[in-house]
Amino acid sequence: MRHARAAIGGAILLFQVVMIGYARFVPSRYFCWAPYDTQTEYWISASIHGQALSAAEIRARYRRAAHGFDNRSPQHVIDILQGVEERRAVAERAEVSMKYRVNGKEEREWRWTPNR
Repeated sequence: MRHARAAIGGAILLFQVVMIGYARFVPSRYFCWAPYDTQTEYWISASIHGQALSAAEIRARYRRAAHGFDNRSPQHVIDILQGVEERRAVAERAEVSMKYRVNGKEEREWRWTPNR
């Protein structure tokens, strides 16, 4: 019994170490243990069938403000936007753009366009 508990505890610790190491090399960094040291400011714009969405419609669709801050990697917000669009892609021809700035540095842009 004691060996089983030690093995389970060791397996959990090993899993955490592996996932922290993995998170150092991917943009989303979901498994990092350390406090978030990234501040992402972002602006979302989207249109469906060429019709631009309002800030309220963006909030309803993505559950994120059209302009906001996230204290994680920009990939976190991108994953949310992409997840919504992958589920709705067949029915709605949405085009999404997210401009973002990490820690006040240069602005970048991510785009989602439906496969045509």
